[in-house]
Amino acid sequence: MFKALLNIFFPEVCLTCQLQLIDNEKYLCTACRHKLPLTNYHLDNNNFLSKLFYGRAKIETGTALLHFEKKGITQQLMHQLKYREHQQIGTFLGVWLGKELKQCEAYSNVDLVIPVPLHKKKLRSRGYNQVSKFALEIANALGADYEEDVLIKVTNTASQVTKNRFARWTGKDDLFALNMAEKISGKHILLVDDIITTGATLEACIQELNKAENIKISIATMAIA
Repeated sequence: MFKALLNIFFPEVCLTCQLQLIDNEKYLCTACRHKLPLTNYHLDNNNFLSKLFYGRAKIETGTALLHFEKKGITQQLMHQLKYREHQQIGTFLGVWLGKELKQCEAYSNVDLVIPVPLHKKKLRSRGYNQVSKFALEIANALGADYEEDVLIKVTNTASQVTKNRFARWTGKDDLFALNMAEKISGKHILLVDDIITTGATLEACIQELNKAENIKISIATMAIA
């Protein structure tokens, strides 16, 4: 009764279409959930994501949950997550992808999940890393450890939103540092981010992580452009 009364005055709405949610709907309405453009990359070892990093960075496997298109439903979700403080979207997508990866043999031996970090100034400004809850839910699903302090971003870059694809590809300003390499030595790491455009950020992270001994790296993201 209390929940029903609360919904009268403060109705929960879909984070994309803004229509009121009904019973058993959470974050997204049923219609919008069905519109989400799934990639199903984790069901195909020879997927586009693996090909994207061929010759650039060695990865065991990789996946992205959703396709990203300008003005599409995935962009709306990412905007709500990054700029409207709707961190529950990260949780929602992490639980979803975590259940999927738990069924995949390629991810069964992941030891450690690491989110791509924000620079400390951007973290203070935003108040949270939009990747953290997504990565944490995946770690929970896989029974893996979760670490946020192994990889550190040492440069504070401008938002990628205003950069074109070429600028993102050629930019060398995404610099990271490895902290306490002994924590990851000998482990299979799942590196997690929100959106892949050119893959340059993940490539820079992988190069830094590879300074540790005897590691394997896989990647998982919310979306891919």
